[in-house]
Amino acid sequence: MLNIGTIVIGAQDVRRAARFWGGALGYVPRDGVTEDDWIVLVPSSGPAGAPGLALGRSTTPVQERPRIHLDLYAADAAEQKSEVERLVGLGARHVDWDSYPEDPDFVVLADTEGNRFCVIDATHG
Repeated sequence: MLNIGTIVIGAQDVRRAARFWGGALGYVPRDGVTEDDWIVLVPSSGPAGAPGLALGRSTTPVQERPRIHLDLYAADAAEQKSEVERLVGLGARHVDWDSYPEDPDFVVLADTEGNRFCVIDATHG
């Protein structure tokens, strides 16, 4: 059976993206190596089944409505709010999202490269 080993995200500035995602997820460069065109980040506590996050140089534009994105789960609404604030402090930005449902369990953000991701309140009804 297959499992997800690495999620790959495109970035124009791989080092900047690595700083953001490393800080966001508590990941570190695999083998301690940070390149200008490719880096693989892994959990600082070791792999333990969590997928790596690879960042590769890309010159293609960011999709406004990406077909694939990351959902980051928060334990509850308070943690979601705190994590959104922390991520914005790391360089993320809020995305105007016209498709929010009436009572959303998610907040749409963009990383330092403009890639969209969501922060989910895992306890939301």
